[in-house]
Amino acid sequence: MWNDNAPIYRQLKDKVVGMMLDGLLKPGDALPSVRQIAADYQLNPITVSRAYQELVDETLVEKRRGLGMYVTDGARDKLLATERERFLREDWPLVLERIRRLGLDLEALLKPAAGGAA
Repeated sequence: MWNDNAPIYRQLKDKVVGMMLDGLLKPGDALPSVRQIAADYQLNPITVSRAYQELVDETLVEKRRGLGMYVTDGARDKLLATERERFLREDWPLVLERIRRLGLDLEALLKPAAGGAA
């Protein structure tokens, strides 16, 4: 489940973010408790707390004293905007370069996608 390419807290945070982006965690939904995640995935509770704290720092979740952590209103929209910006800045230029190197026609590549969307 975990890989050596990134710290575990970051991987856990990314899993929660992915669930928000996929609509599996919606505004107002409670995140599993730190203890529950630590037990389920055999993680140190400090590792789980660090992942959750980053989500709080980014205002994607909020702490409710005595109740737990909850997804904030607008979290998914904020994540989508950030991820789209990152994709266009970091990934898209690499994709375009690969298309150019392979001699592919961008318009021809996009035609099937446009046809399916109509």
